[in-house]
Amino acid sequence: MEELTPDPEAFLELAEARMPFGKYKGRLLIDLPEPYVVWFKQKGFPAGKLGKQLETVYVIKANGLEHLFKRLR
Repeated sequence: MEELTPDPEAFLELAEARMPFGKYKGRLLIDLPEPYVVWFKQKGFPAGKLGKQLETVYVIKANGLEHLFKRLR
């Protein structure tokens, strides 16, 4: 199994990333409603960086780790 190491730069970038389209355009990704992120999980995340960020948000929300972003607000 590959060891995962945190990437502080990616974490800070995710904390500031905003949804670029749709109903939640302009909202911080980490503040997207969980059902919306789950919908992306079921339908498939978009390609590229946004998709990776949304997938990370899904994992954070699914594991109740939103508190990690509170200090950054």
